[in-house]
Amino acid sequence: MNYYDRALALMEELRENRRYFHTNAEVGLHMPKTKAYVMDKLRQYGLEPKECGEGVTATVGRGGKTILLRADMDALPMAEESGLPYACPTGEQAHACGHDCHAAMLLTAAKLLKEDEAQLGGTVKFMFQPAEETFEGSKNMISHGLLEDPKPDAALAYHVGAGKIPVGLYMYNGNSTMMFSTDIFKITVHGKGAHGAYPHQSIDPINIAVHIYLALQELIARESNPQDACLLTVGQLTAGSAANIIPDTAVLQGTIRTNQKAAREKLCRRLQEVSVGIAAAYGGTAEPEFIRGVPPLVCDKAFTETVVGYMKELPVPNAFGYPDVTASASDDFAWVAEQVPSCFMYLSSGFADERGNYEAHNPKVQFDENVLPVGAAYLAHCASRWLADNK
Repeated sequence: MNYYDRALALMEELRENRRYFHTNAEVGLHMPKTKAYVMDKLRQYGLEPKECGEGVTATVGRGGKTILLRADMDALPMAEESGLPYACPTGEQAHACGHDCHAAMLLTAAKLLKEDEAQLGGTVKFMFQPAEETFEGSKNMISHGLLEDPKPDAALAYHVGAGKIPVGLYMYNGNSTMMFSTDIFKITVHGKGAHGAYPHQSIDPINIAVHIYLALQELIARESNPQDACLLTVGQLTAGSAANIIPDTAVLQGTIRTNQKAAREKLCRRLQEVSVGIAAAYGGTAEPEFIRGVPPLVCDKAFTETVVGYMKELPVPNAFGYPDVTASASDDFAWVAEQVPSCFMYLSSGFADERGNYEAHNPKVQFDENVLPVGAAYLAHCASRWLADNK
């Protein structure tokens, strides 16, 4: 089967699926409408979907090697200002990162591979996951048996990209880190409250929090190897209720991002040591905790090169590869990539005109739907070709 031609013929269906997800955006782990829609469509396409934790899996083919194809489905907790007629109407959720496109592409890839099932040289396993934005979905599905029965031998995922670059570019990295790690932290500082006129009777948690903040910046400036990419951002510092009251507590929240496992481990350890030590020096205490995190996403070199070769076989207009891309954003596909030889790529889906003025996570962002048949065809073609080469 020519998967690209077939995907083009299914453009209206692709668009319909994508716009359903977009209008009915859901966030987090529990996505009842999205999950039900995916399972219903898979049944219509002749597959037998199963719940896997809060996500959905299904397979086509039987026996032989198994390749996993993944799409995330969750939106962001924000209002949409795209002006599109199918924009999410709630004012509280928006598909501003393109996951609606991912889910639609994987649904069509499942349909294509089901239609071509007799020709498959093994098994394709589909992973429709929630909660990528909170780094919970992949781990949830893995804990419920995603990587078992059958166990994947390889895994592939695509992520669309907005902005000024039209459809055609694909970006990848098989030589180093593709996506940074992320660790979201919270440091609760405990002091002793007092009247603002008598600071000597207090243990000021705001003072402690400010000194912790300054010290955390030195972890990057003076303790991180300049050859590593390390980021530490405190995005929230909350304390107090009035101008003349020294409070009991203050809270700092932020993220650590790195491109190396060793750097990640060191920064997380030192954050705890520094915050506890500084609080003690000023007579208070600090409780650092890591709310959630994800490791760096490192793709398998050989598998990535193989996938690029397969993609070049399809007659996608204006297709052009850009290697060695590293992004300081994160993706919880990293949990899969730690256990299975994997490839993760970006597919451009921007506009050269004013619609390309906004990037992902902006309330006005738009994605070119012409990427949908491209992504669906790449998923199906690469899976089929890899199985044929790895019988």
